[in-house]
Amino acid sequence: MASLSLHLHLSSATPFVPRATPLNLRTRTRTRTHKPFSIRSLSAPVLSQDDLKKLAADKAVESVKSGMVLGLGTGSTAAFVVDKLGHLLSTGQLSNIVGIPTSKRTQEQAASLNIPLSTLDLHPHIDLAIDGADEVDPNLDLVKGRGGALLREKMVEAASSSFIVVADDSKLVSGLGGSGLAMPVEVVQFCWKYNLVRLQGLFKELGCEAKLRVAGDGSEKPYVTDNGNYIVDLYFKNPIKDGFAAGKEISAMEGVVEHGLFLGMATSVIIAGKTGVEVMTK
Repeated sequence: MASLSLHLHLSSATPFVPRATPLNLRTRTRTRTHKPFSIRSLSAPVLSQDDLKKLAADKAVESVKSGMVLGLGTGSTAAFVVDKLGHLLSTGQLSNIVGIPTSKRTQEQAASLNIPLSTLDLHPHIDLAIDGADEVDPNLDLVKGRGGALLREKMVEAASSSFIVVADDSKLVSGLGGSGLAMPVEVVQFCWKYNLVRLQGLFKELGCEAKLRVAGDGSEKPYVTDNGNYIVDLYFKNPIKDGFAAGKEISAMEGVVEHGLFLGMATSVIIAGKTGVEVMTK
């Protein structure tokens, strides 16, 4: 009984008093109650295809140094490169740049941004060319020219010490022609149909269909390149097995000016995708 009475005495002398809940903990508890956690609110924004192209373009321009002679590509991704160069020049972050445009529309865009321009005649050696691509295979071989500037692009990029390709991840293919989209061939206007039939027959086993490119203005008039030529677009059901052999056979045809296979030319490819920017090199 003594031990029991002592226990009761101590209990009455020191009554239980609950610990006060800290103010910040009470506030945090109320926050959880009234504003439940949301995964959606923390999700990263979805990048558009243009956002990805701009990411790749900005990464490529990091390789540009003051005093360089640059090959300026053609197309939607290359346009972001030209825009960035214009900004860097206007803010004094770059200087003494000379651009060699690969098309009339790139020339017009660059001139509007006050980028100094020249030609291969005056600058036969180019330090760096940056351009987009329509397809990129694992060997960094390319299909280019769906914008219609393949001849000038190939001339400028072949004269460049380095050639950086910028693209979004939709351009990656396991084999050239694998996207099922056009692989362009520039031909002279004279007897263009004769060459269209020959080009289709050349790749008959790949299920190739050849079509004359039209202007796209609602008429059926042929598209005319900056050089006054037509373009025959080749559509493959199966990828090209040997790009170098195919390019050689196309070039051997009389009346063919140039083809859109850019083989062994790219020194690096910058691919922008949903997970970030990847630089591919050989």
